[in-house]
Amino acid sequence: MLDVTCEPQAEYVLLHTSSVQKGNWSIVSQRTRWADLNCLLLDVIESLLLSLFSHLRATMSNAPVQKGSSLTLVLMVASAAFGGTLQYGYNLAIMNSPTTFIQTFINETFLERWDIQLEDYQVTLVWTIIVAIFSLGGLAGAIIAGPMTIRFGRKKCLLLNNIFLLAGSLLAVTSRAAKSFEMIIISRVLVGINAGISMNVQPMYFGESAPKHLRGAVSLSSAVFTAFGVVLGQVVGIREILGSEPYWEYLLASNAIPGLVQLMTLPWFPESPRYLLIDRGDKEACIDALRRLRGCEVQSGELEEILQEQAETKGMRPCGPWDLFTDRSMRWQLISVMVISSAMQLCGNDSIYFYASYVFKEAGISADKIQYITIGTGTCEFTACIMCNLLIERKGRRFMLMGGYILMTIWAVVFTIALSLEHYVSWMPYLSMACIFTYILSFGMGPAGVTGVLPTEIFNQTARPAAYMIAGSMMWLNLFIIGMIFPFLVSELSEYCFVPFGAVCLLSALYVGLFLPETKGKTLSAITSEFHKLNFKGQHKNCELQTQAQYQLGEVCHSTAL
Repeated sequence: MLDVTCEPQAEYVLLHTSSVQKGNWSIVSQRTRWADLNCLLLDVIESLLLSLFSHLRATMSNAPVQKGSSLTLVLMVASAAFGGTLQYGYNLAIMNSPTTFIQTFINETFLERWDIQLEDYQVTLVWTIIVAIFSLGGLAGAIIAGPMTIRFGRKKCLLLNNIFLLAGSLLAVTSRAAKSFEMIIISRVLVGINAGISMNVQPMYFGESAPKHLRGAVSLSSAVFTAFGVVLGQVVGIREILGSEPYWEYLLASNAIPGLVQLMTLPWFPESPRYLLIDRGDKEACIDALRRLRGCEVQSGELEEILQEQAETKGMRPCGPWDLFTDRSMRWQLISVMVISSAMQLCGNDSIYFYASYVFKEAGISADKIQYITIGTGTCEFTACIMCNLLIERKGRRFMLMGGYILMTIWAVVFTIALSLEHYVSWMPYLSMACIFTYILSFGMGPAGVTGVLPTEIFNQTARPAAYMIAGSMMWLNLFIIGMIFPFLVSELSEYCFVPFGAVCLLSALYVGLFLPETKGKTLSAITSEFHKLNFKGQHKNCELQTQAQYQLGEVCHSTAL
């Protein structure tokens, strides 16, 4: 993701690589070639581990690290994301494998308590509530994330957020012994609150801590860890690990482990430099945080940019969500964030993880293979997010976002055609499965990563927490709606179940192409001036006309004419 190696190490690897490549491979034995490659690999791993250990020791002792290294930033990103946005993907994925076991548990609980045998649709309804209530918890987390970041700061907010996670894990692991499916529902609400806060605070923390040329890649790492959480949840949820009937309550409580890792590691890293200077007015703490995160002396240009933003927001109180709705200068920024955040869920990608078995059954995949195929879906998004991380600073946010939605539209159409013909052509189920994978790949290449970057780049420090509150609320609210209707959508529309999602993707691509300006490598002032043209479109033209009229050249009067 990031170039974190020191220059001598990079040169060392390059020299070794070139020397190996220049060798006369035709006369060297197979054993010699493998020995050379193994030695090279061991040398590289050894140098990286030594560098990692020395930087970690320097970070924990607050000692200065080697000039020009951003390894402290990488470790901070890993620590925050492992207990942060990873939880969102992980908790989406782990609910797929224990579906049958929890439904049986619900039925047995009703039978034992009230001597009532539930119908299939009633069990499905209770199960849908358990799954979808996670989204309502996320909505609550998104709403309280803004005030928490203002009061406690970005880092401390992430640490306090683990209280919700650990409480939810405790309820989940004891629900079976207590014979209470209600404890599972409450657990999912608490875990949803944890994920909602993380999804808002973590991109904000990363965007404010990263240098401008790495801002997109660092912020996009939130999406990478979300996709990694999906893969991890799918792997842990297979029958051979925790996805079997005796262990499903431990599967639901296993999300406590990443939270504990974050609690042990994140306190060693600095707070957001922008928060320290702009919100708390502590310039020395800001400089110290920048020094630790950059691994070198603070660049004057970066500090001046933060000071400029501080001057622009001086005397301004933090905005509330209603302030953004009533402020015309923020109108198109707010519309853009609301549209893109809603489209991220209304495209239906995350619902595939909730109800993967339903989707693959509809695609004609046999039941015994579904749990292994679902791992492939998470791996696809994880791979795509890494590719997006590598491309976002080259191609730009607008290109990646629009391209992702256009590809998703195409694959939704192909998937619909494949489902319509699966009873007539023998290989159509495999084309349907391929369409699901390509749909997820396209989602990971654009919308999954870029959506979380936008609020950091297009809103200033006073408006950013409220913007994330609104963006997170739209995301979680739409996830709840899609989570509730998705299984019924699949059963009712059958082969046409992806037509609504394709329409959403097409409309989203059109919006991005028409209204969203590029933000790659631009300062907040430059991005704000681009939106100013949209926010004050009519007035901007009038202002130009007035300016032209005011400065028209008159006739030149020569002294002889006078």
